[in-house]
Amino acid sequence: MRRLSSLLLATLFLTAAYLFAWPSANIAYFVGVVLHLVAGILFLATLAFAARSILRGATLSARAGWILVAVGGLLGALLIYTGTRRGDLPLLYVHIGACLTGGTLLVSAWAAKRGLLAGGSGKEALRNFAFLIVVAFIASGAWWVRTVPWQRAYRIENPPMAPASMDGEGDGPGGHFFPSSAQTSSGDTVPEDYFMDSVVCQRCHADIYQQWQSSMHHFSSFNNQWYRKSIEYMQEVDGVQASKWCAGCHDAALFFPGNFNTPIKDRISTAPAQAGMGCMVCHSIRKVKSTMGQGDFVLEYPAMHKLVASNNPIVRHTIDFLIEENPEPHRRTFLKPFMRAQTSEFCSACHKVHLDVPVNNYRWIRGFNDYDNWQASGVSGMGARSFYYPPKPQDCADCHMTRVASHDAGNVGGYVHSHRFLAANTAVPFANQDATQLSQTQIFLADGELRVDIFAISSEENIPAGQRSAGTEPLQPEIQTTFAVGEEAETQAQTTVAPAMQAPPVTAPLNRVQAAVRAGDTVRVDVVVRSLKMGHFFPGGTVDAFDCWLELKATDDSGHAIFWSGMVEDNGHGPVEPGAHFYRSLLVDAHGNAINKRNAWAARATVYAHLIPPGAADTAHFRLQVPRDVSGHIHLAAKLNYRKFAWWNTQFSFAGVSEAAGAGNVSKDYDDRRVAFTGDLAQVSASAHAIPDVPIVVVAQDAVDLEVLPAGSAAPIPKTAFDKNEWQRWNDYGIGLLLQGNLKAADAAFAKITEMDPSNPDGWVNVGRVRLQEGNLTAAKEVLERAIALNPHLARAKYFYARALRNEGRYEDAISNLREVIAQYPRDRVVRDDLGRIFFLQRRYSDAVAEFEASLTVDPEDLEANYNLMLCYTGMNQPERAADFQKRYLRFKADESSQTLTGPYRRSHPGDNLERQPIHEHDSAVATTGRQKATAKKYVTNTSVLKESD
Repeated sequence: MRRLSSLLLATLFLTAAYLFAWPSANIAYFVGVVLHLVAGILFLATLAFAARSILRGATLSARAGWILVAVGGLLGALLIYTGTRRGDLPLLYVHIGACLTGGTLLVSAWAAKRGLLAGGSGKEALRNFAFLIVVAFIASGAWWVRTVPWQRAYRIENPPMAPASMDGEGDGPGGHFFPSSAQTSSGDTVPEDYFMDSVVCQRCHADIYQQWQSSMHHFSSFNNQWYRKSIEYMQEVDGVQASKWCAGCHDAALFFPGNFNTPIKDRISTAPAQAGMGCMVCHSIRKVKSTMGQGDFVLEYPAMHKLVASNNPIVRHTIDFLIEENPEPHRRTFLKPFMRAQTSEFCSACHKVHLDVPVNNYRWIRGFNDYDNWQASGVSGMGARSFYYPPKPQDCADCHMTRVASHDAGNVGGYVHSHRFLAANTAVPFANQDATQLSQTQIFLADGELRVDIFAISSEENIPAGQRSAGTEPLQPEIQTTFAVGEEAETQAQTTVAPAMQAPPVTAPLNRVQAAVRAGDTVRVDVVVRSLKMGHFFPGGTVDAFDCWLELKATDDSGHAIFWSGMVEDNGHGPVEPGAHFYRSLLVDAHGNAINKRNAWAARATVYAHLIPPGAADTAHFRLQVPRDVSGHIHLAAKLNYRKFAWWNTQFSFAGVSEAAGAGNVSKDYDDRRVAFTGDLAQVSASAHAIPDVPIVVVAQDAVDLEVLPAGSAAPIPKTAFDKNEWQRWNDYGIGLLLQGNLKAADAAFAKITEMDPSNPDGWVNVGRVRLQEGNLTAAKEVLERAIALNPHLARAKYFYARALRNEGRYEDAISNLREVIAQYPRDRVVRDDLGRIFFLQRRYSDAVAEFEASLTVDPEDLEANYNLMLCYTGMNQPERAADFQKRYLRFKADESSQTLTGPYRRSHPGDNLERQPIHEHDSAVATTGRQKATAKKYVTNTSVLKESD
C-alpha cells in the first residue's frame, strides 16, 4: 500500500506540475486533468486504508507531510465538487500549498533515510528548510513559465513602419478578406457554425449573454436596418469586394466563412446575416497587429470548438465539467492578456478606420478614429498637453463596459463587465423596441458626460466685426482625414482675429451676476459646451451620420419665443434647421453632394469637422435681437441634443429609393441621383415596419434669466464674478475661444483666472498657450515661468515653455525641458516629434531618428514622424530609407486641392458655410418662420424629387 500511495502521489505531483505550468486547450491537457482527478481519488482511498501503517514508525516530518498531503487531497476532493471558479481560488491555493508543503516534507524525510542531514532535530529543521526553499524556487519557476511567456506573447505592438499602400495590409489583394485587414491564424476561412454558437456561452455566462443580446455588437450586421441599407447601397455603387472593408468588423458569420463575395440582398434573412458580432468574434482574436485599426487582427479557430459546442449531452456535460475543474485553458482561449491590459488598443482594431484606393478609388483617407484622440489625451494618462486630467487614467472599458452585478462564471467579487457596450446608439434599440437598452443608453448619454453653460453676454456694438464671423478659411489638417484632429497632432489653433483686436467686455458668469439687456439692443450670447467624462471626441464614431447640435431658445415672460436656434422642424420630428450649431463632420463627394448615406468611400473633401476634444470645450455664439416691446425677463434655455441617426439618413435607410442609374449620374466618386422616401417597409430589419421617429436625447442643458431694461435707459454695464471653486468655467470659456482662434478673448478669459487665483498654474499655462500662438514669445515665457514656479514638474507648462525656447533658437534648453516631459509621458508622440525636430535642426540625425521611431511605435501613420524620418535619412545619405518614409508621408498627407470641391456646396448651403467659419454667430430661426415652415413642408411632401444634398 505504501508503494501504491507513493506512486499515486508521484503521479499527482507530475500531473499537477504539467497542469499548472502549461495550461492549454487540447486533448493532452484535459487527459492530464482527468488523470490528476482519478489519481487523487485513488490516493485518498488508498491513504484511508493504509494511513495507520504509513504513519507507524514515520518521523515527525514524514507524519506532518502525510497529514498535509491528506488535507490537500481532501480539499482537492472538495474542489472536484465545487470547481475552481474565481470564488473558489482561495481554496485551490490552500490545496496547492498544503500538497506542496506536505510533499516537500515527505521528500525531505526520504532524503534523511539516505543519510542527507540525518539525525537530530536541528539537522531535520535545516533539511526541511532547504527543501522548502528549493521547492519554492521550482514553484516560482513554474509560475514564470505559466505567466510571463503568455503575457509577452499577447501584447499589442505596432510595426516599425506602416504599409506603403493598402495592398500591404491584411492578406493583401490575393487574400480571402481584402480590403479588410482582418486575417485568420490558418490563412483560410472559418466554419460558419462557429459564429452561430454564442448561445453556447449562455450555459455559464447567462447575464453577459443577455446583455450582449441587446448590444450594438449583436446588431452590427444586417439585423440593423441602417447598416443593412448602407451595405446594399455600397455594393450597388462601389461593388461587393469593396464592401468587405466593412464586413471584417460587422459581419463575421458571413465574412470569415468566405460568404461575402456576392451581393448580400438575397441573404439578408439568413441566420448568419442576422448574427452580428457574437461572443466568438472578439474573444477569438489571438493577435491585434497594430493600432492602425481597419480590422487589423488575427482570428483563431479553437481546435476543440466542435467538442465544446457539441449537442451530445454526454460530451457537453463532460466538457462543462472539465472547464469547471480547470477554467484556465478556456480562459486562455477566449481572454487574451491584451483584452484587459491593453483594452483600448484592443478596441482600436475596429474603432479606427481608414480608406484607400481599393475601397474609395481615390487615396488614403482617415475615417472615424476613437483611439488616437483618446491615446493623446489626458484621459488615457499618456498625453502631456491636455487642459484637464481625470483623477486616474481611463480606458474604453471604464466607460463602455462598466461593472454590473452578476453571479456568472468568471465574475469578480460578484461583478462582471457589462456587455451591453453602452454608448450613443439609441436608434437601433428604439427600432427594435428594446426598452431596457434604449433607457440605459439614454441614461448613459445624459449622465454628466458633458456640460452646457450659458456663460456670457456682450453688447454687439462692442464686438469687432472680426470677432463676429471671421471669413478666413479654417486651417485644414495636414493629414488627409474626414475626422477632427486633436492632441494627436501639434496644436495649430486658427488665428482668425488680429492680435491687436481687443476682446469685448462681457457679463459673466450669467448665473453669478445680475445680468441685464436693454430692449431693442442686440447682444451676443456665449454658450460653452465642455467635455467632462468623454475619453474621445464628442461626438465619437461615424460623426457624419448623426444629428448632434446645440439649441438655444429665448422666451419672454409670456412664454413667447423671441429667439430659437437649433429648432427641429415638423414639431420636433423632422430635420434640424440648417442654421443650427452642429457637432459633426460634413463631407462632400466629387460632385459636391453631401455624404449622408454612409457612403464614406465617395468622400473627397471635408466642409467642416466640428467636434469637441476630450477634456476640452467649445464656445458657441448666438446673436440675440431683443425686441423693443419686451419687458420683465428673457429666459434662456440651452440644450445639447443628440439624435442617432440623422433624420435624413433614417428616412433613406428605411425607405430611400434612388432614381435609376444612367447618363453618368452615379459612379464610385459621386451620386447625383435624386432620392425618394417611398420604399417598401415590409421587409425592413426592425420590429415595426415603419420609419422610426428616432428619439432626441438631451445630453446636457442649462437655463438663465436676463433682466430686460427699458429701451431708453442707460446701457447695462458689463460685470464679472469669480469663484475659485468655479474657475473651470472661465477656463472652459477660454478653451473654446482659443480653439476657434479668438486669441485676445481667450487671453482675457484665462487672465481672469490668474488675477483672481494666482496660485492656480492652469491659468498661467493657458495664457502662455495663447501668447505662444500669437508669436509673443517673451510674454509667453513670462507666464509659463510663473506656472513652473508654482509646479516645477508640470509637464504641460514645461512643454509649452520648450516650444517658446525652440522658437528662440535655444535648442539645448528646449531639449532639457522636453526630456523632462517625456520622462513623465513617454508615449506622447507630439512631444517626441518636437524633440526629434530639434535634433534634426542640430543635425543630430541619429538622435532625431530615435525620437521619430518612438513616435511610430505609438502610431505608424504619424505624418510628422514619417516626414521627418524622410528628411533625417536624406541627411544621413540613406536614400532608400528616405524613399520608404517618403512613400508613407505622401500616402497620409492631405490632398490640399480637394477643398475646391466644397465651394459649390457652401454657396448653396449658407448655414453649413457659416458653421465652417472658425468664429461665427447663429441667428434665430424664429425670425424666418415662414421659410422654416416651407422647408418642413418640402421634406414631407416633395421627397420624390429630394436630392441627397438637400
